[in-house]
Amino acid sequence: MDYIVLDMEWNQPWPGSPSAKKVLPVHIRGEIIQIGAIRVTEDQLVQDEFQVLVKPKFYRHLNRRVSKLTGIKEARLRDEGIPFPDAMAQFRQWCGDDIIFLTWGFDDIGILRENLQLFGLDESWTERWYNAQMIFNAQTDGSTSQKALKTAMEIFSIEASRPAHDALGDAYHTALICARLNLKQGIEQYGQALKSHDDGFHGAELPGCIARKVFYDYADKRAALSAMTGEENKCPVCSRQMLGSRWFAQPGHRYMDLATCPEHGKFLIRVRLSQQPDGLTRVSRLTYEATSEAAAAYARRAEKADPPEQYLSRRRRRRHAASQEIRDGQKEDSNNQ
Repeated sequence: MDYIVLDMEWNQPWPGSPSAKKVLPVHIRGEIIQIGAIRVTEDQLVQDEFQVLVKPKFYRHLNRRVSKLTGIKEARLRDEGIPFPDAMAQFRQWCGDDIIFLTWGFDDIGILRENLQLFGLDESWTERWYNAQMIFNAQTDGSTSQKALKTAMEIFSIEASRPAHDALGDAYHTALICARLNLKQGIEQYGQALKSHDDGFHGAELPGCIARKVFYDYADKRAALSAMTGEENKCPVCSRQMLGSRWFAQPGHRYMDLATCPEHGKFLIRVRLSQQPDGLTRVSRLTYEATSEAAAAYARRAEKADPPEQYLSRRRRRRHAASQEIRDGQKEDSNNQ
């Protein structure tokens, strides 16, 4: 068995661009343009490496922010990139069969699966994976916050020898960290590490937070938000179901809503959505006092929002709903990279 330490870079269309308006058969948060991977043996020895550039098919114009961050140019992708199915064939052959993926964060495997689905390719071989951040936290300071790769390298006194924000460079530095962890123990205790991370809410609390809870196994964002507005929208005082108002998107897959209990008044609900290893959606839910800083942020956002739908004509409501869905999608896409 080998550990495959994986890192990728992906492109996102610029909000409002023609590419952003494309309707794809599968929703993707980004189209992969570079794959980097390092093999770590079961004895935790860093061995061979893999790298490939991928020529994008759907988001062909490189986002300026992505290009600046990664140093990858469109011309290089045209000259050196290969189609995604070919890249996957090479990568799978290099990986072998008995493997466990390790990533630094929760996004890479989700992005990989989305791209595999988009091209109609098998994704079952990506099922065994772990976020090395969780193992690192459990075996170092026990914190629940997500650490930057650079921070983890400094804690282990690892000097950067390859470029950052390069798929192979980041994978290599992650592999050096993983080689210093007890990976077998980390995988055995991964469930508890993940629970500690969820309960910590990634340092997301603002002043005035009075309740928090984690929910699991929702099919997608729509189902998760529906549950948070419906059966799980309970008053923190009396546990009666509250009436929600309107979700507003925030950076980092976060949403906020102002809920009302018939007896105890208003509470601000703030949720963060993240993908579980099995592809389902997890919700970290925070409840704030109506007088909190978070509730004030909601009020400011509501003032800038479009008129409530009940004040619009039927035709305008349809147009309004369609345009709002597009805007929400663009906001979500622009915050994923």
